[in-house]
Amino acid sequence: MRLIVGLGNPGPQYVWTRHNVGWLAADHLAQSLGLGSPRERFDSLLWDRFALDGEPCCLMKPTTYMNLSGRAVAQAVRFYKLDPQDVMVIYDDVALPFGRLRMRDRGSAGGQKGMGSIIGALGTLEIPRIRVGVGSPPDPRMDLADWVLSRLSPREVASWPKVAQGVHEALSLWIREGVQRAMSKVNAKGFCPVDDPSA
Repeated sequence: MRLIVGLGNPGPQYVWTRHNVGWLAADHLAQSLGLGSPRERFDSLLWDRFALDGEPCCLMKPTTYMNLSGRAVAQAVRFYKLDPQDVMVIYDDVALPFGRLRMRDRGSAGGQKGMGSIIGALGTLEIPRIRVGVGSPPDPRMDLADWVLSRLSPREVASWPKVAQGVHEALSLWIREGVQRAMSKVNAKGFCPVDDPSA
């Protein structure tokens, strides 16, 4: 079984913020698959026991706030007796242009507090993840925390369905072909092309 985790913060004020693209991707996947409403479990909103490309999966949105995401993920990993390599975490990355996707099979959190919490809770760096580009602040003097909590622009919101579909395709590749082959395709130039909304 696989556990797909979309990171974000609970509350309507955060819905279309850059920090919540993991939640937005999870919502898009649930809607695309017709999963209905999630239930509350493991300090998260959880869609459990559905199939993605023939593989049993669970999809979760931790409701602990970003910095405590590891608490929710660790509960699910223990309950389902999963290996960390069976988890895929989706979260924002300010180092990537908006809409660009990057898949990794392991590594540090790169300053992303939610991923850092999950690494700490599971005790390993070997956790697959999909980083979703949200762009960097237009003014280098702007605080990064303010930037990631800012709302997506109208053009970015309009482009979002294409980005979310790219995440869905990346997850399918991971399940069908394994993380290494999926990485080579997802990280290639031209995967999930999105027009630059700042242009």
